[in-house]
Amino acid sequence: MADERVAKNRVVSITYTISDEQGNLLEQSDLPITYLHGGRNDLFESIEAALEGCRVGDRVEVTLTPEEGFGAHDPNLTFTDKLENVPPQFRRLGVEVEMQNDRGESRIFIVTHMDEETLTVDGNHPFAGKTLIYSVKVDNVREATPEELKHGVQQGVMTH
Repeated sequence: MADERVAKNRVVSITYTISDEQGNLLEQSDLPITYLHGGRNDLFESIEAALEGCRVGDRVEVTLTPEEGFGAHDPNLTFTDKLENVPPQFRRLGVEVEMQNDRGESRIFIVTHMDEETLTVDGNHPFAGKTLIYSVKVDNVREATPEELKHGVQQGVMTH
């Protein structure tokens, strides 16, 4: 029987939940996400390190501070404007708005607050400034194909 331990050059399928320090569920993946362990992937290093040596069915829990995760919340990426200056299609909570600065760089902002007179958008990642608890379960482990070793696996999760 093949070794089912998570190790470098193995393709690993995981499911996960992300919670805040108060135990509020922020994100959940019930369908397995697949990545190349020890190769090209988007996992946070501490999560990948915690999974090293695990077997199918094992669970790990990793806590990431804002600095280890999505960074501190940057107040310079939050903007409020008069509602009358905002096109109607953007006047809903959760709507994504792509904005460009004078250097031509784009960033996605999310409408986070709206009242009768103003609308606020935030360009921070929704998890910025939060300590996050990742609970990760190993669903499958297999050897990577030569193609996967060369180019990585197309799926990823828990990106920087």
